[in-house]
Amino acid sequence: MLRPLRLVDQFNAIDGALPGEWADARLVLSVADAGRCDRAAALLGPANPGRLRNNIHFTVARGGTAIAPEAARRLLRRLDSEGVSGKLALVHAETAPASEIRAPQNLRESWGLALASLPPDWSDVYAEVRVDSTDFVDRAALLLAPVNPSLYGGATGLRFRCARSFGYGVSPGMAARCLQRCDEDGITGEVEILRALSDSHPVSTQGPVWLVGGRSV
Repeated sequence: MLRPLRLVDQFNAIDGALPGEWADARLVLSVADAGRCDRAAALLGPANPGRLRNNIHFTVARGGTAIAPEAARRLLRRLDSEGVSGKLALVHAETAPASEIRAPQNLRESWGLALASLPPDWSDVYAEVRVDSTDFVDRAALLLAPVNPSLYGGATGLRFRCARSFGYGVSPGMAARCLQRCDEDGITGEVEILRALSDSHPVSTQGPVWLVGGRSV
């Protein structure tokens, strides 16, 4: 007896058949066991799914307007690992000029690129992680707990401080590890360095203080 095709493999087949310039794709997952629909919808929560009986609808996008393809793969792998089976089908796809398609961001790589743009003697950084969906915020805040994130600068922005060698803020390596945990959890977005200082030498303090919006950070 043939085993049903894994959901992630069905998604890969759909993705491979789409035109190269596709921007977003609306999909429907028909869950084989109606009793597993609640669990399937919960696992697909970051994709903001809709449900009609045993059919779960969600959208995947390459431009940041919905969950990114790689994040969708991670979510579908979770369904596969829990034994949720069904049929995944493409409902509709939209195309866009290649110039308008933004590749999904890997948060750890985005952090590395942001640090690489700094002068070699940088010492302190104030940075922001902007996730692609408000559904990601709570989970991202939990995974980023070691960097002491603050919800500031918008509904999807989590800000933190980083110190290169000493002073107040998480180390660059710890920030990278926390961001990688977000990547592994299917959370997409980008990291931007908002402020940076070079060659600072705190005297009897834990480091510099920035004033943002009238408050110290």
